[in-house]
Amino acid sequence: MEIVHEVPDLKARLRKMRRVALVPTMGALHRGHLSLVDIARNHAEDVVATVFVNPKQFGPEEDLEAYPRTLDEDAEALMEAGCSLLFAPSSVAMYPPDFDVQVRLPNISSGLCGNHRPGHFDGVATVVLKLLTMIRPEVAVFGEKDFQQLCLIRRLVSNLEIETRILGGPLIRDEDGLALSSRNAYLGTEGRARALSLSQGLRAADQLYAAGERSAKVLVGAAAEPMARAQVEPEYLELRRYRDLEPLERADEPCVLLVAARIGSTRLIDNHILRRP
Repeated sequence: MEIVHEVPDLKARLRKMRRVALVPTMGALHRGHLSLVDIARNHAEDVVATVFVNPKQFGPEEDLEAYPRTLDEDAEALMEAGCSLLFAPSSVAMYPPDFDVQVRLPNISSGLCGNHRPGHFDGVATVVLKLLTMIRPEVAVFGEKDFQQLCLIRRLVSNLEIETRILGGPLIRDEDGLALSSRNAYLGTEGRARALSLSQGLRAADQLYAAGERSAKVLVGAAAEPMARAQVEPEYLELRRYRDLEPLERADEPCVLLVAARIGSTRLIDNHILRRP
């Protein structure tokens, strides 16, 4: 696996490739990220991964400087996973001094995380559009854990007629049920125990759904109970339509239950797809 840091070097390597799949990441990789590489390998001859901690998707009060950076370990893991190329640019390489573009999808980025992280999805859309136009992959793989982000990227590609197929990779959990996240490293023993209430609540709602319950109020209420017992106050806990994240009063169509909460200073997100299309 080759590692490049500059855009001209990236483009020179890409000219030698034919069918490319892209796996964009911010590094600090775990099994969830590597599962996306496995999916990508099934859809292309070469897998290009990126490691870039994108400053444009961090707000002024967020953890940009503290975000874990483990490039050497990430590169080794990506090589073992079968990547052909790792693009690990600096901020200047991605955003030269004259960079003056901001991408906004105001509808799908409103609500949920959009309410609590102003400007975050503008930064996501901007960096993803730049990566897609630079690399021009046949497919790009994003995790379903960041479900609102996945919906936003699908809308971006559709609206701009970008010829890249966007694939979602299933959310991966630890043995205790906690959704894998680079930010889990910030949790202590007590924090992790409280964080488990998110997945416990989603599982409780899924059990009711499997038994035939369709009321959003009842499903959300069931999900909220384990969090309340753990003294976790969700930033949001909502039932949304699968394809466009419109709020739902009933789970009569493909839908997903989404939650975000802070455990101490660590912000976690999780979701459970009750029904796929």
